[in-house]
Formats: sequence, C-alpha cells, structure tokens
Amino acid sequence: NVKLGGLGPDYEAIKEKKQKLELQKEYSRQIKDYNMKNITFVQRLPKKPQVTSSVTRQKALEYAKKIPRPKTFMTRQSDKEVKEEGVLSQTSGGTCLPEIPSLETLRSRHEKEKEVVAAFKALHIL
Repeated sequence: NVKLGGLGPDYEAIKEKKQKLELQKEYSRQIKDYNMKNITFVQRLPKKPQVTSSVTRQKALEYAKKIPRPKTFMTRQSDKEVKEEGVLSQTSGGTCLPEIPSLETLRSRHEKEKEVVAAFKALHIL
C-alpha cells in the first residue's frame, strides 16, 4: 500500500519534530546546568590598581605648561571712534550708556551707504 499525500495534517511528521525539539531542549538544560556548576569554580583575575592616574595627570599638566599660548591681535580703532566710545552718558538710574552719535555723522554715513547701493545697482549686482 502506497499512501499518497492528503489534505489533512501529517501527525507522524509532527510527532518526530516534537521529539526532536524536546531532545534539543533537554540537551540545552544539561549544558546550562554544567556551565553554571563550572562557573562557580573559576577564579576571577584581580583588577589592576589604578595608581597611574595621578602620574598621567601630572604629565598632562606639564605638557599644558609647555604649550605656547596663541597671540591675540588687537585692532586699533581710529581716534574718532575711541572718543565716541570713551564718552559715556549717565542716566538718572546711575547706569552708563554710550553716547548717541550726532545727527550729522549719521546723515553722512547714510549718504555713503546710498552711494554704495547705487553703484551695486548700476553694476546689476543687486
């Protein structure tokens, strides 16, 4: 008798797979138990003491002292700007505020900026 494939489930194949899975689980349990017993007997290596941290800090501080500092460049302001910034007006609250530039300096600055914008428009840059 030859049994051809059917539409229902194949119980024999399912039983074989179930037995195989149970054997795998049992084997994994045995290995786990064995490893847990052996881990308790393993001696752990002692850690290195961290004495070198102070030595490395001292080396870093010495290195920082030897590094040349970057030079800062101070741009000199014109005498007129220094005078304008140097003069401070005091308000009734006692706080110091920079003096407001005069109306003539603002007008001249405005005219210069208008000329620059006109030049850019003539060159079709803006």
